[in-house]
Amino acid sequence: MLRSMHDLAHYTLGATDGDIGEVKDFYFDDATWVIRYLVVETGTWLASRKVLIAPASIQHCDWQAQRLTLNITREQVKASPDIDTDKPVSRQHEMDYLGYYGYPFYWGTGGLWDAARPDTPLEPKDDVRLRSGKEVTGYHIQAKDGEIGHVHGLLVNEESWAVQYLVVNTSNWWVGHKVLIAPEWIDDISWQEQKVFLDLDRDSVKNSPAYDDTLPLSREHETVLYTHYRRTVYWSVETRVDPPQ
Repeated sequence: MLRSMHDLAHYTLGATDGDIGEVKDFYFDDATWVIRYLVVETGTWLASRKVLIAPASIQHCDWQAQRLTLNITREQVKASPDIDTDKPVSRQHEMDYLGYYGYPFYWGTGGLWDAARPDTPLEPKDDVRLRSGKEVTGYHIQAKDGEIGHVHGLLVNEESWAVQYLVVNTSNWWVGHKVLIAPEWIDDISWQEQKVFLDLDRDSVKNSPAYDDTLPLSREHETVLYTHYRRTVYWSVETRVDPPQ
């Protein structure tokens, strides 16, 4: 099932020995569009420090209660490498963080989640960078033949923690109309100009199935969407999507 990033940004995180805080943002890598870290505001118990939590730490998701239970302790979080979440997270910081928790590096040989251990000699790939979900919200969407709207939000796959769709608001052209765009339909992104360039024309986007964010997204809607764009549905492609445990 897919979850809205807006909704997930208010979830409570609980460690094995007490609550840690609330999710405030997400970092995804710009190569695979997979969420690598949750940015968590810890509150007064840790002097309102912001920490990174990897999806690998999530043991249970209570979607109704909006609560994520972790397999780590508050003391582990407290002693974790200090990372300034207001600045770009360097690959060295990631290596320190993943090494501290003993989690695999996600960069390396391919796939959404790679299995290289932190003690495996890998050359860091600086071309893969982490992006903030909040930052991307509001980016302008450019079709082949003109602008069509802006990023309204992101839909996240609860199994793989991949960003499955960008929710695009086209209200400047078609009143009250939201559509879904999959990351694989993106031709290019200018992070400096805050623009997303699609491999689609405006008419194809205009005539695509409208998305109602007040209703759960059904597989039927997704099938119609992919059929409209003449693309292969993502669930028919064999990909290893399980986060590392």
